[in-house]
Amino acid sequence: MTLADRRAINLTGFVACVGLMAYALYAEHYLYLAPCPLCVFQRVAVIALGLLFLVAALHHPRGSGRIGYAAMTGLIALIGASVAGRHLWLQNLPPEDVPACGPGLDYMLDSFPLSDALRMVFTGSGECATTDWSFLGLSMPAWVLIALLVLGGLGVWNNLRRD
Repeated sequence: MTLADRRAINLTGFVACVGLMAYALYAEHYLYLAPCPLCVFQRVAVIALGLLFLVAALHHPRGSGRIGYAAMTGLIALIGASVAGRHLWLQNLPPEDVPACGPGLDYMLDSFPLSDALRMVFTGSGECATTDWSFLGLSMPAWVLIALLVLGGLGVWNNLRRD
C-alpha cells in the first residue's frame, strides 16, 4: 500500500475545510448560534486554508513550489490557531476578568480604522467569552484550534514530502 498522492491529500484537506464551514453555517442558521468577532476570523482562516488546499490540489506543483504551499499552509493554520487560542483563553477567564461586551464586528469595521477594529477584536469582548456550544467537553474554538493544527500539520507534511 502506498501513500496517497499529494493531490488527493490536498483535496481531502479542502473537503475537511468545507465540512468545518458547513457545520459553522449550520450552527449559525439552524442552532441560532451567532458568531462573535473572533469566530468570524476563525472562519476566515478555515476558508483561506481550504482555498489554499484546493489551489495546491489543482496546481499540484513539483519541486520548490511544494515548499511555498507548505509554508503558506503552515502560516494560515498558525494564524487561525492563534485566533482560536485567544478565543479559548477568553472563554476560560474567571467571570470577573471577562471584558465588557463591545460593539459588533460590522460596526467596528464601519466606524473605526482597520487597525483599531482589529485591536478591539483581539482584545476581546464579553460575547467572545461565552460558551454556547460544546462537544465532548470542548467548546467550538477548541475544536477549531485542533482542526487547524491537524490540517495545518497535514498540509505542511503533505506538501514537503517527496512523491
